[in-house]
Amino acid sequence: MDKITVIIPARKGSTRFPAKVLHPILGKPLVLWVVEGALGAESVGRVIVATDDSEIVDVVESAGYEAAMTRSDHPSGTDRVWEVAGKLDAKWVLNLQGDEPLITGDIIDSLASVVTDDPSCQMVTMIRPLDPSEASDPNRVKVVTDINGNALYFSRSPIPYVKDRPDDQDSLNGSNFYLHVGLYLFRRDILEKFINLPRGTLEISEGLEQLRALENGIKIRCVETRHEFLGVDTFDDVPRVENALKILGESG
Repeated sequence: MDKITVIIPARKGSTRFPAKVLHPILGKPLVLWVVEGALGAESVGRVIVATDDSEIVDVVESAGYEAAMTRSDHPSGTDRVWEVAGKLDAKWVLNLQGDEPLITGDIIDSLASVVTDDPSCQMVTMIRPLDPSEASDPNRVKVVTDINGNALYFSRSPIPYVKDRPDDQDSLNGSNFYLHVGLYLFRRDILEKFINLPRGTLEISEGLEQLRALENGIKIRCVETRHEFLGVDTFDDVPRVENALKILGESG
């Protein structure tokens, strides 16, 4: 298949953790961990950090990697990705968040293998088993799929609903839940279509942009993984992520 172009949307003005993509993780800026992880994939031909901040550009380019300046008024990271992708001749585009330092090349290659086997795929994303104790957390986005692995729905509520059981945490034990991991491999024409679609009632209700695709008949193939994704959302996440990276380094 054609090599994947990875685009990492990275803005400096994060509300919960300002300038987090530049924060040092084991002495290296967070965004560089993500770039280097993506470059470890055999299926990747190019990695570009898309940002509206000149300091981020300087950090990325000084390390020998590629960055592109974008507008500052994008409503989402996906819009920022399209500003860059729309100027490129790339069949497959991976939207990879700039706060996922544990991303590895084999994770991206597992997504690429899906579109190699089935070129008709429109979008591919990743899911992993979720502990039932976390299913009620609205910040943990759940997903249910059909028998072919295509997403049926994403929700902040526990799905599937556990029928005929009391509505308490213990009732969820023994049920199968899957967590959605927010990275998306788009066929380029689907990304362009997605960006130009209006926000629908489901997306607005749940606050989940992937529902825009489902509302408009775009299929999202889900790939299961056991890989632990530890994003950096707040400053308090830094020690946990650094410890995980140390463990990975020792095991590698």
